[in-house]
Amino acid sequence: MEMAWIKEKRKVGSRKMVYSDAEDLQERMDEIIRVLSMEHIKLGRVKCIRSKGSSTKRTLARCHALGKVMQHGMRQGAFYTIEFLEPFEKLSKKEQDKVIIHELMHIPKSFGGGFRHHDFVCDRNVEIMHENFENLKRGKELF
Repeated sequence: MEMAWIKEKRKVGSRKMVYSDAEDLQERMDEIIRVLSMEHIKLGRVKCIRSKGSSTKRTLARCHALGKVMQHGMRQGAFYTIEFLEPFEKLSKKEQDKVIIHELMHIPKSFGGGFRHHDFVCDRNVEIMHENFENLKRGKELF
């Protein structure tokens, strides 16, 4: 599968940031949303992309939103983009799923362009959601 990389004109440090659609991650994200019944998340209004060229070493993924002012100016509703950085690719599938869940948990029930913060989006809650995801996929009851 050939990836169409989109080059951003600005440089970060001495590196150029490039972005591509991440259809495989989009499918995994859509499955997680469906299995966990995250009904507040509008599938067509959240997109997954990969980025290359970031100087960050510890960041695995980032959730970006179209803020209220931009929504108003563009006459558009809320839109979220989840960016997956190069270190994400080195994780196991299980850990990648946890990262996807983590980023989805930042999207509030209002789906209005804001974010849930790390008081809610924490390791404990991500672990609970991931366990629920695995159990639902296997057809087990939730705890």
